[in-house]
Amino acid sequence: MNKFSKWVSTWGTATSITDRREAVYAKDITLRYPIRLCFDGNKIRVRFSNLTGTEDVKIEKAFVGNVQLKQRGQTPITIPAGKEINTDEIDFDAKAGQTVNISLYLKDCTQMNAGTLVTGPLSGGIYAYGDFAEAVEFPEDLCRPTSWYYFLNTVDIFTEEKNRALCCYGDSITAQDWPDYLQKELEQRGIKDIAVIRRAVCGTRILRQYDCITYQAYGLKGETRFPIETNIAGLESVIIQHGINDIIHPVGVEVNKFRPMTDMPTFDDLKGGVEMLYLDHCKKNNLKVYSGTLLPIYGWRTYEKFRDDLRNEFNEWLRTSKSFDGCIDFDEAVRDKNNPEKFAEGFDSGDHLHPSKDAYRAMAKAAADFIEKNM
Repeated sequence: MNKFSKWVSTWGTATSITDRREAVYAKDITLRYPIRLCFDGNKIRVRFSNLTGTEDVKIEKAFVGNVQLKQRGQTPITIPAGKEINTDEIDFDAKAGQTVNISLYLKDCTQMNAGTLVTGPLSGGIYAYGDFAEAVEFPEDLCRPTSWYYFLNTVDIFTEEKNRALCCYGDSITAQDWPDYLQKELEQRGIKDIAVIRRAVCGTRILRQYDCITYQAYGLKGETRFPIETNIAGLESVIIQHGINDIIHPVGVEVNKFRPMTDMPTFDDLKGGVEMLYLDHCKKNNLKVYSGTLLPIYGWRTYEKFRDDLRNEFNEWLRTSKSFDGCIDFDEAVRDKNNPEKFAEGFDSGDHLHPSKDAYRAMAKAAADFIEKNM
């Protein structure tokens, strides 16, 4: 009897608008992303996303390891503008802990408008000029590392019934290291039936989005993102650590024409946004939802006491609201015990907003402690 019975996502990232630079097209380039599999299984499928693209994308060749991916039995694979597509499933002897390369060759001139910046110990890729989709290694003189994930959105495994996915949803803090450390921490504790799926975009907000090219890479607002980002096979629960950019971005048009103070939310705005955009969706889809408190911002370039007061008020609601199935207190995990408005010693990356590597490990530990007790 086959022990594999359902699809579960083993890896994922968000899709957003890439940083608007002088060059927005690529041609004759191979992208390769090492993907660590969380589960045993016997089939794999891949979701490609051109959600934020305005032109169709044609992937001339796509491989998982040395197995070619197809769409409806055909190659090349075309991702229509504004859409996401799943490849055909392929037979694949997947093993938990195995790393497989997903390689994409873009032969023709391709709009590179759909991608996400991600960092962490399990993240990062490489690109090379030319067609090396089937090569074991890239020529050293033609390749460079990249932290941008273009078009690759989700990897699913046909696996055992016990396995499940956990979505970590947020902004740059979640686009950075703690979800990778969380995956490692869970496995070190013997919790091997959960895949941590990161859905995070640097700069994104709950209530607003930017349409100017200066800040387009800050992503779609929560109302647009959340239903798409929670399209995850085998998803059972979501950790939401989101909202700090709503608080720190508005500075007034006299300082920055794209960041008016009319964008500054009240506590009720943030609470209402989370309830309407996130919690209602989770309830309708039978998903457990856990809040994650916002981290210290003292010393950040737009820091003002009124912003920190709002952060603290919002955090208190995140900790105590019965609308959530629980709270992971990231703020408590990284703040200075004597000066709680600041990061603890060694936990500030230097910009007074993003955590250090050690702080990301502390966040992962706090999340793993919570998961061990509650999930």
